[in-house]
Amino acid sequence: MMATNHLFKYVLSLGDDSLIIAQRLSEWAYKAPYLEEDIALSNISLDMFGRANMFLEYAAVIKGNNSIADDLAFKRSEREFTNRLIYEQPNGDFAKTMARQFFLDAYNKLFLEQLINSADSQLSAIAQKSIKETNYHIRHSSSWILRLGDGTSASHMKVQSAINDIWTFTGELFEMTENEKEMEKKKIGVDYPGLKSNWDKIVNDIFKEATLSRPKDEHMKIGGRQGIHTEHLGHMLSDMQYLQRAYPDAKW
Repeated sequence: MMATNHLFKYVLSLGDDSLIIAQRLSEWAYKAPYLEEDIALSNISLDMFGRANMFLEYAAVIKGNNSIADDLAFKRSEREFTNRLIYEQPNGDFAKTMARQFFLDAYNKLFLEQLINSADSQLSAIAQKSIKETNYHIRHSSSWILRLGDGTSASHMKVQSAINDIWTFTGELFEMTENEKEMEKKKIGVDYPGLKSNWDKIVNDIFKEATLSRPKDEHMKIGGRQGIHTEHLGHMLSDMQYLQRAYPDAKW
C-alpha cells in the first residue's frame, strides 16, 4: 500500500505540471501575435492537455475507488495540487510566455529522455510518446528566444526582463521531495538534480547566441510540490473548475 501511495503521488505531480501549463497556454487562444503563432500555441497546449490526461488517468487507476482523470483535475483544491510554481505563473506578455516555455521545454526534454528508462512500463510509454512532441516544443520556444533576444532593442529588453522575472522559479525544477527520492531510488522516477548541468548548457548556449544575460541563481522560490502555491493558481483553478463545481458530475 505504501509503495502504491508513493507512485500515486509521483504520477499525480507529473499530471499537475502538465495540466497547469496546458491551461496557461490555452489562454493564448485567439490572442497570439499572429494567426500562425495562435495555432502553434494552441497545438502545444493540446499536447500538454493530452500528456496531463495520460498521467492523470494512470494516477486515477493507481488510486482506485472508481476514480477518473476528471476527478483529479476538477475536484481538488489549490492546496491539493502539487505542480511546481513556474507552471502556474501568468502568461504576461508574449516574451514572458516564451521565456517560461523555453525553460520548461529544455527541462522536459531532458526529463522525458530519462523517464523513458523508468522501471514503470506505463511511465516509460508516456515518456516515449511525449518526447516526440517536446522535441518540437523546444525548437519552437528556443527559436523565439533567439528571435527576440537578437532582434530589436525593444524585443531584447522585453525578453531579458521576462527571463529575469521567471528565473527565480527555475530552481524548483531540480529540487526533489522525499517521495521523488524514493521513486528515483526504485528506478521509477528521475534524478532531477542530475539534469541540471545539461539544462544549464542548453540555456547558456541559447542565451549566448541571443545575446542575453543569465540571472544569478539566488532567491529561488519553491513549495509547489508541497501544495504551497502563489496566488495565481487559485485564480486559474476558479476558471478551470467552474463548470464542474457548478454542475457536479454533469453529463453532456
